[in-house]
Amino acid sequence: MRLLLLAVGRMKAGPERDLLKRYVDRAQAGARGVGLAAVSDIEIEESRARTAPERKAAEAAVLATKIPAGAKVLLLDERGRAATSLELAKAVGTARDGGCPAFCFAVGGPDGFAPDFMAGHDLIAFGGVTFPHQIVRVLVAEQLYRITTILAGHPYHRA
Repeated sequence: MRLLLLAVGRMKAGPERDLLKRYVDRAQAGARGVGLAAVSDIEIEESRARTAPERKAAEAAVLATKIPAGAKVLLLDERGRAATSLELAKAVGTARDGGCPAFCFAVGGPDGFAPDFMAGHDLIAFGGVTFPHQIVRVLVAEQLYRITTILAGHPYHRA
């Protein structure tokens, strides 16, 4: 099973991109040991449509093309439920054990996700505060690494 971090927007060079790469690389290094085929960070460009609904619809159309058939998808959204790292690791492990081809975490653009796109997926949030999208991507990448360590029984996560 593949772990995918799908994100609307390009991350510029700098400390956030370096940290994102660091956690994606760490997650990838531990992935095979826990039965995961790959960990990927996939960026799509922000839409340049004139209105927010048009931008969200255009971004959703592109995001949909990046999600493998049969994948489990979690959308990062302020209206989502808070999930613990252990819950996320359990969800990934269950999907992996059930033969799911991919588990996707998606970060939308500045306008969020299109309502019809949101309707087909589960929503999670990293608490009640709002973070810049670049920081959310780093947080998701760290959680991907943390998930691989939890599944491996590694002491990185201390609960």
